[in-house]
Amino acid sequence: MKQETARESASGKPGCRVSRLPFSEIPHQSRLFVQYQNDPLSLKKFYPNVLASPDDVVSFIPTVLSNYTTDRGQLCDVLSEINTALDTGALTGENIEKLRDLETVAVITGQQAGLFTGPLYTIYKALSAVKLARELTEKGIKAVPVFWAATEDHDFEEVSEAFFVDKIGSVTVAKYSPKSRIEGTPVGTVTIDGELVKMIEQVFDDLPRNEFSAEIPDRLAQIWAEGTKFGEAFGKTLAWLLGKFGIVYIDPMHPGVKRLSSPIFASAIENVDAIVSSVVARGRELVDQGYHAQVLVEEDYFPLFWHDDEGRRLALRKTGEGVFKEKTGRRSFSVSELRQIAVNEPGRFSPGVMLRPVVQDFLFPTACYFGGGAEVAYFAQNSEVYRVLGRPATPVFHRQSFTVVEAKQRRVLTKFDLELKDLFDEKENTILDLAANSVSPETARLFAEVEERINTEMNRLDQAVSHIEPTLAANVARRRHRIVYHIAALRKKSLIAKVRNDEISNRQIAELFASLMPNGGLQERTINVFSFLNRYGLQFIDWIYDAIDLDDKDHRIIEL
Repeated sequence: MKQETARESASGKPGCRVSRLPFSEIPHQSRLFVQYQNDPLSLKKFYPNVLASPDDVVSFIPTVLSNYTTDRGQLCDVLSEINTALDTGALTGENIEKLRDLETVAVITGQQAGLFTGPLYTIYKALSAVKLARELTEKGIKAVPVFWAATEDHDFEEVSEAFFVDKIGSVTVAKYSPKSRIEGTPVGTVTIDGELVKMIEQVFDDLPRNEFSAEIPDRLAQIWAEGTKFGEAFGKTLAWLLGKFGIVYIDPMHPGVKRLSSPIFASAIENVDAIVSSVVARGRELVDQGYHAQVLVEEDYFPLFWHDDEGRRLALRKTGEGVFKEKTGRRSFSVSELRQIAVNEPGRFSPGVMLRPVVQDFLFPTACYFGGGAEVAYFAQNSEVYRVLGRPATPVFHRQSFTVVEAKQRRVLTKFDLELKDLFDEKENTILDLAANSVSPETARLFAEVEERINTEMNRLDQAVSHIEPTLAANVARRRHRIVYHIAALRKKSLIAKVRNDEISNRQIAELFASLMPNGGLQERTINVFSFLNRYGLQFIDWIYDAIDLDDKDHRIIEL
């Protein structure tokens, strides 16, 4: 872990201690992403407009402005309508007006519309964009933060859960399954029913009680009220939590957004063969160089989804030369028919993962995008879509990445002489290490002594048997292996049992994993922000913002 730094909060209250951990030391990070974090300029072949750091965004802005063609007035009128409905506040309104200026650029991020905002990294993404927009503004550059709410995604399972750490230190999940939802419809269109309000009550009953435990669930219940659309509730929740930062939200399902997207939809359809062949080739090239293709793109791929009369979002696939069918097989289209629909009925389409960033950057004068590790990786593929459509590929940066360690967890880490990275191993292995080093070192020493004696005596036996009959040496080696194996198994069971029988240590370790490595992954990928807001109120958002350092590309550990 890299050296710790102390920070002061913007409010003048005692700040949070922040330490750093390189992504190369965190399991399950792709080689492409780690290299991008360490040396992005070495990957210029895959990221044509790659920048070494957010400080360099200034150099890309002339390219952004000279290639931007969308009518700012029409865009801002649509954004004003969207954000007024979300009750985003005066500062967002000012930023929308600022975006009308021909010299203003956007710093963009986005995320699927998750239940109660989804995992913590949704908040981290938004605040990363805010931070850079403010830094650019301080340099005299007109910049606004924009959040793209991915309401068109149709995999409701991915956004239907929210995870919390409850009052006993365990991970609890709230899973929402609306009865009226039509399978395959965009998540933004799902109508919330009365069951969700009951779920909110249950969730906060399970969380620790304090001064915020009444106000926050009441406000959530108002936002996620029966009859509200899921996408609208997601946007309103972010607007409530982050209102002071002036983020401009965009809902791509809005008819005005579809209308403005029509030209880029039509261009993608006209160039579908070139897009597919180029992205397929790029995927192979990445694999050939030892990386990976984040998104599997096959020869029958189509970069847009079709929305049918029932509102379902269906994939289109190539079935013949210039012929495409939607997933159910009920309708087929020629390229010219699809293009005409894009011009006359753009609401029939929504972009897939390879095209969505291009659409986003057609609509906005995008200076850069903040994404997660997977998004950073797939920009290596969709840079080819930018090229085919004659658009400058947008620079991408990884969002700020945090694990929040509260005082209680810090005490346990200190007690057992642990760091966050010690929890990356299997939980059972961590428990073994704790038992051997902290909980029951005398038991560990006993087993070590026994193993040493066994090895000593087996060596004597080996020598004696070898003199009697050399061919018996292999037999002795096999038996030695079995004895050592059984002793090791007994050691493991004994040490784990020792920890589990120590009620306090067992509970502390379980709570540690639940809070810092829930479900075996980084906290930010699972736990919902309301786990912390319930304990600390909205000042928690300020603490996170104060900890942001865009020059730091590592994972950060914030000690509250």
